[in-house]
Amino acid sequence: MSTNPYLNVGEKRKLPPAGRSQDEPQYVHHLSPKPSPEVGFSIPGRKDVKERCAKYAEVAVFSLLLLLLVAGILLGYYCSSTCLHGRQCGDGGCVWESQWCDGVSDCPSGQDEADCVRLHGSTFVLQIYSGSNWRTVCSDGWTEQQGKAACRHIGYSRGTHFRSGQRKAESVDGFLTARPGFNPEASVLKQLEFSRTCPNNTVVTLHCTDCGRGVNSSRAYRSQRVSLGSWPWQVSLQVAGSHRCSGAIISPYWTVTAAHCVSRTSNPAEWTAYAGIVDPLGTLFNPSHPVSLIIPHEGFDSLTRKNDIALMRLAKPLDFTGASGHIGPVCLPSAALNLTDHRRGWVTHFTHRSGGLYLTGDQVSIADAVDCNATVAYGGRISRDMLCAKETEAEPKACASDGGSPLVSLKDGLWWLVGDSIWGDHCAVRRKPGVFGNVTYFLDWIYHQMKNHQDD
Repeated sequence: MSTNPYLNVGEKRKLPPAGRSQDEPQYVHHLSPKPSPEVGFSIPGRKDVKERCAKYAEVAVFSLLLLLLVAGILLGYYCSSTCLHGRQCGDGGCVWESQWCDGVSDCPSGQDEADCVRLHGSTFVLQIYSGSNWRTVCSDGWTEQQGKAACRHIGYSRGTHFRSGQRKAESVDGFLTARPGFNPEASVLKQLEFSRTCPNNTVVTLHCTDCGRGVNSSRAYRSQRVSLGSWPWQVSLQVAGSHRCSGAIISPYWTVTAAHCVSRTSNPAEWTAYAGIVDPLGTLFNPSHPVSLIIPHEGFDSLTRKNDIALMRLAKPLDFTGASGHIGPVCLPSAALNLTDHRRGWVTHFTHRSGGLYLTGDQVSIADAVDCNATVAYGGRISRDMLCAKETEAEPKACASDGGSPLVSLKDGLWWLVGDSIWGDHCAVRRKPGVFGNVTYFLDWIYHQMKNHQDD
């Protein structure tokens, strides 16, 4: 028997299994150097898919976190912001712009319906806030009943409406027109509707009082003892029969004075008002008017004299229609009315002379705020709620004006209330003019108080 030389020594020769021919083909597995591309996915391909999925997941998670961060910032800003949209009520709440001045109180304290009616310019054009704009009211269909309702909405008491008129006026924002069928129980704001046009462009003018009828400026001489009826809005405010302060009549019920005048004596029962007096005999022939309410400004500071303004309400209305004609209101400033542009005014005040109390008037010039706040004057103590006026002559007699003395200015034939005297005791010093409360600054406050107490 021959031996296989390729067998290792000691290794037994394996015989094919029984029943199988030794000549049966033997299949040998050959590895291809490069697999065919048709053969399925390789292991490296599966790794790429997993890596891509992982990257997509990371991007998705990062985007979600970024979105949550932005949402958190916006939510925090929304919660911290007083009012992102609409209008702020003033007590932390907000209402939509469309709810402002719609005739329905949506703010807790009714701020959205408080300042919706105003008078514009020296012609008293009636304007109502509507659709984010102040719009004039077309005179077509306007009635005296609606005029009375508009005056009450401003803050005047029932029965103080004087008259409605009309004048030509253009408007690029359209007009408001009266709806037919006036309802005296509904707000005047709910009885108007928007209109692109107005017949002849004739709009409503509204006079809630017959104000500003006083002495002609050509007859207002410096420091003169004025005649009866020259300054019909002047009142003497007295405590226990003694003159304490001056005031200015603005309606049959209301008088403007200074807050420092009433700060020590705040009980209305201790006060009386005298109107239509110019000399010591005035208190003998004119009735005294009891005071029912005193409203000093809530922000009054006795040290800085900021917000030095107050209102007095009389127990009974003054009679402006009497035969004497010696009593009447001064006009409150209207919107867009510049009363300091011509820089002239008059201060009326009571002075004690031999024999008693006399009313005098002094011509003044309104000083620039920068000059008034200069170091040589008041050194920055004059704030926006104040203005300064100095005498046109060398002798500063107006500095002796008592608290609350009205500073008035003549414009377009009417007398307007510019200020109330608050620092009358310092202006005698050279270069220090008298300081007055700025009535234009306090106009909204005045109307707000009048409206809150118009039926007291």
